[in-house]
Amino acid sequence: MLSVPIDKFLTREGIDRQRLADVEARFPVISLLNLYESVALASDKHDLGLFSGRVIYIKGMNLQLYMSTVCHTFREYLNLMPSVLRFTGDIGEAKIKSEGEFIRLEWHPLWDETASQRFLSDHMLTYSANIVNSLCVQPIPVLKARFSYPEPKDLTLLRTLFGDDLSFDQDVSCLYFARESLDYPLTQLGQSLDQNFGRSFNHLFEEQDDPFLRELRSTILKLLPTGEMTIDSVAQSLNISRRTLQRRLADKDTQFQQVLQSVRSEQALRYLADERLGITDIAFLLGYSEQGSFSSAFKSWHDQPPSEYRQTNRKFSN
Repeated sequence: MLSVPIDKFLTREGIDRQRLADVEARFPVISLLNLYESVALASDKHDLGLFSGRVIYIKGMNLQLYMSTVCHTFREYLNLMPSVLRFTGDIGEAKIKSEGEFIRLEWHPLWDETASQRFLSDHMLTYSANIVNSLCVQPIPVLKARFSYPEPKDLTLLRTLFGDDLSFDQDVSCLYFARESLDYPLTQLGQSLDQNFGRSFNHLFEEQDDPFLRELRSTILKLLPTGEMTIDSVAQSLNISRRTLQRRLADKDTQFQQVLQSVRSEQALRYLADERLGITDIAFLLGYSEQGSFSSAFKSWHDQPPSEYRQTNRKFSN
């Protein structure tokens, strides 16, 4: 698609091409932006973020399939959306707000100086729009879009992706969707896919005879992707007080952290057995704020990093 000296640009930014395949590698945001500018100038294509946003969406489709087993409505998914976007990199945060008949998804870069630059806004808004419009049986199109950068000369692709109601030089980049879409049901998996993905969760409950512990583990599993896994959030979801939850756990001779660790440890093995999920996807599904935290926890449970565990078990399965 692009005929540019990419190796030259990578070298100039001090980026080892081989490290790009390492999901645990981290690179300075300024290097990413400089690389984008170099490619855009060399190729005369300044809407690269619109393409990269589509690429990252397609690569993350397996994660979206898993999410459909956890969420049932668009409203429930929106509660997880900021966490989903955060896992594309430590470059900013998404905020969901209500505005009259609309709901607004805002993109806030962590580095304010990048707000006037196209790449990150285009990348994140395209990724978000594709996710939102693929979740439900009923379409959820972008009704209007606002961008924090100046108006480009060519709006063709922007209009194709976001419609005609576009504004530029705004305080924040954001997308508007119909508020009524909040209660749209998420598309459910076909029977064969549902059974396949469902196996990753069923083992948590098959041998659990106690109704309370079964419900607790199910609640933990649903709340994990929010990244707000506390005994208080679980108690609230169960409609009981923190003290009641602690007492009932004590009656079962266990504690909240023990149950949480058990769910995470067992579920991590199930997720790792599914080659369609990346390590970063698994970290998100298990409620970790970053992949490194998940890797450290997994190593403490199973005496080896998750990537090494997957590689070892792949050899045995073959």
